[in-house]
Amino acid sequence: MSALPLIVDCQNNLTTMSKQANIEAQTKFGEAVNTGNLEVMNDLVASDAIENDPAPGQAKGPQGYIDFFTKLRAAFPDLKLEVEQLVADDDNIAFAYTMTGTHKGDFNGIPATGKSVKARGLQISRFEDGKMVERWGSSDELGILKQIGVEIKA
Repeated sequence: MSALPLIVDCQNNLTTMSKQANIEAQTKFGEAVNTGNLEVMNDLVASDAIENDPAPGQAKGPQGYIDFFTKLRAAFPDLKLEVEQLVADDDNIAFAYTMTGTHKGDFNGIPATGKSVKARGLQISRFEDGKMVERWGSSDELGILKQIGVEIKA
């Protein structure tokens, strides 16, 4: 047996381990959002992570996500994100998710309505060394606003 297949097998194992580590990091990110244990973001997001679709005023790095999800969980204390579909390669994870919650606090200046919401979103995350280093995302904020009774004017 030549050494080449052994090298290829080792590379494939490293690739699989990297891919799995990234999926585990993304899963922990979602668990942090769902449980409110947001300090774990410090272990999951690089300090210089690039956010390509930041929320208004969102800070860089883990603190930006901690602050954003703290506010979102204050508005929707029973917030849950559920991944519907996930695909991954060695460096990237893309997933579609559904967000549910009950509007029990201020959301972008809109006082609590008690209404339930359900919205879809998509996210792509790039990882290095098991930490998120770049993110792109989109969620149906317009749908959320409509569900909590905001009148949308053209």
